[in-house]
Amino acid sequence: MSEDRERSEIEAAVFRRLVEHLRARSDVQNIDLMNLAGFCRNCLSNWYQEAAEERGLALSKAESREIVYGMPYEEWKSRHQTPANAEQQADFDKNKPQH
Repeated sequence: MSEDRERSEIEAAVFRRLVEHLRARSDVQNIDLMNLAGFCRNCLSNWYQEAAEERGLALSKAESREIVYGMPYEEWKSRHQTPANAEQQADFDKNKPQH
């Protein structure tokens, strides 16, 4: 197996593990991820969509979000998303990511 292919397979396995971890940790809100790490599940799904498009594959925002969330985004929001509190929103506004 080539070094590039092996690296891609390892990176894919790491991505799958990250997605599984984020699905299992539905108690962690996207705003918390944004405030701590500068990215969230939505960012990850946007990056997935962009990578697909770079390879000539059509993938909608809804499809890429379902890949990351493991269910339709609206369903995930209704099951798991809570309103941001004032402190979370203030932190987000102060440190708003640049991407």
